[in-house]
Amino acid sequence: MKKYDTILAEKVRQRLAELPNIVEKEMMGGLVFMYNDKMCLGIVKDELMCRIDPKLHDTCIEKRGCRTMDFTNRPMIGYVLIDETGMSDYADFNFWIGLALDFNKDAKASKKKKSTKQIAK
Repeated sequence: MKKYDTILAEKVRQRLAELPNIVEKEMMGGLVFMYNDKMCLGIVKDELMCRIDPKLHDTCIEKRGCRTMDFTNRPMIGYVLIDETGMSDYADFNFWIGLALDFNKDAKASKKKKSTKQIAK
C-alpha cells in the first residue's frame, strides 16, 4: 500500500502532463516529481510538497494550509508542505504548482552521488 495520497499524486500528474522532462521517484515514503533533473514537487502522506524560492518562504507559510517542511526537525527553507485546506480549490492548487514550477528555472540540481562500486578488471 502506498504511503502517500495517490489521488493527489494523480492530480499533480495531470497538471504536469504537458511538460517535458518530468520524472517521478518514490523516496522517503512519498513521491517526488523531478522537473529538468531538479526536485520540484512531491506528495508526503496527504500533503503537497513544493520547492519554492526561499525569498518567498516567509510570506508563503502565512497562507492557509502551508507550513515549513521539516523532516528531521530542521526547517527546510524553500520547501513547504500544503495540506488540503491550502489547496481546496483549483486556483489554490494551481498557485502552489505555479510557484514550484517558476522556481525550478533558478533552482540548483542536487549533486549526483558518485558510485562507490569498483568495477573489477
